[in-house]
Amino acid sequence: MHGRHRHLIAAGLALPLAFLAPALARADAATGARLAERWCASCHVIGNTPPARVQVGPPSFPAIAKGKLTAAQLRAFLTKPHGAMPDLSLTRAEISDLVAYIESLR
Repeated sequence: MHGRHRHLIAAGLALPLAFLAPALARADAATGARLAERWCASCHVIGNTPPARVQVGPPSFPAIAKGKLTAAQLRAFLTKPHGAMPDLSLTRAEISDLVAYIESLR
């Protein structure tokens, strides 16, 4: 492979990471906690004490945090609707903040 092609391939692989890295670096667990309270607390237990309005069945955030999913797997899971969850159409930044919050519970 010629040197120029190697540089083009390397640049092509690095470019998506360049856009993703700032979003991951800006992930804020406190913002993620606020998002969880606003969007997730009606179905999931966010803290340690389950409020009366939480449905039976969805895992708590502490249980999710103690699970085996990596941050990348959590991020992928939150990018599309799943199960009985509504499609919240979360932005990449919101997903990163939620993942940072869940990771802070580990």
